Amino acid sequence: MLRVIKSVKNKFKPEHLFMISVLLVNGGNYLYNLILGRILGPEKFADAAILITFLLVLSFVAMTFQLVTSKFAVLFESVTFQSFVAKIYKNAFTTGIVLGIVIVLFSNSLQAFFNTSSATMFVVFGIGVPFYFLMSVNRGVFQGKNELTNLSITYQSEMISRLVITLLLLQILNITSSVIIAIGILVSFILGLLPFKYSNISFKKIVALGEEERKMVRSFFIITAFYELTQIIINNSDILLVKHYFDSYNAGLYASLALIGRVVYFIAWMFVMLLLPKVVQLHKDGKNTVPILTKYVFYIAVIATIIIGVCYFFPKQIIYILFGDAYLGITPLLWKYALATGVFAVSNIFAYYFLSLDKYVPVVLSGLFGLLQVVLVIIYHTSLAQVVNMQIIAMLLLLIVQLMFFYFRKR
Repeated sequence: MLRVIKSVKNKFKPEHLFMISVLLVNGGNYLYNLILGRILGPEKFADAAILITFLLVLSFVAMTFQLVTSKFAVLFESVTFQSFVAKIYKNAFTTGIVLGIVIVLFSNSLQAFFNTSSATMFVVFGIGVPFYFLMSVNRGVFQGKNELTNLSITYQSEMISRLVITLLLLQILNITSSVIIAIGILVSFILGLLPFKYSNISFKKIVALGEEERKMVRSFFIITAFYELTQIIINNSDILLVKHYFDSYNAGLYASLALIGRVVYFIAWMFVMLLLPKVVQLHKDGKNTVPILTKYVFYIAVIATIIIGVCYFFPKQIIYILFGDAYLGITPLLWKYALATGVFAVSNIFAYYFLSLDKYVPVVLSGLFGLLQVVLVIIYHTSLAQVVNMQIIAMLLLLIVQLMFFYFRKR
């Protein structure tokens, strides 16, 4: 018995713990959204979906700092790394303060554009933005240094605190639900900082990076920021545009559709988190990086196919179990939305792979097809079905060109 336990322990690597942790985090976030959808109903859930979308947008912006930190945590060592990470903490916190102030100042305009019930929810959300940027750099250090246990804890802390605090406040406080949700998000940003390495932040004069190191960081930061912008456009523009063009009821229905259909993307993100530092390390060691790419693409393709199939054959059961009768109107669109996100998840793996190798053409391609998606939805939005079909067209074209680029680069 002891031999079996020891054998299992030896085979159970930190990567496995992190993958299980990511699945739990995604499950918890799904539970959070599902409970809100059931408690609030389609109209109020539309407001909640805007905050959740803002959270996703913020995560992509902050991901620029996380990925940059992760990559150079692998490449830089000792004093150079300490100088780099102290500088990026300061830049990230400054960026968070600026964005937070902008959100607070334009809270009334945001309320008017997205037809929400409150401007206060944007104010509360804006206050939390600087903490989220600190949290992202902290996660980047853990990711790059392969401290996957600490990385898992930060994600668990954020998810659990947001879920528990939001549900408790909804029962205790008699105020606008969207404000309560914003408070829960703010608190989760602070608790998501744990565990936090304070030693990485230095307010003393530090050794400046050399010109070559600064150029490397600057180039990677700019292209990563551009790619994360394309992620924001592709992942969130549809929800924001639907909230603008459609009434609250249809916007709430679409938000539930997006939540279910995006499960494949959130699973794929687990592999992206593991892919980037591994590719950087293999490339640094002069080893072939293609096998690890093909392995992860295969995983995502299989998972996406299974999810699309389940959504095609059991759409009513899925929507009824997760959201209830009020959301059954979007049943025919479920497998189509899953198809759009599944195709995007696969193409996303290629983009992050080449980003790790400092090959930026796939990043530009993602930006172009992200803009194509926005243009198509702006032109064709007479129904929710048409909005979904436009996304399928844009994402299929994106995957085709990513595959073509990979094929010619490999040759």
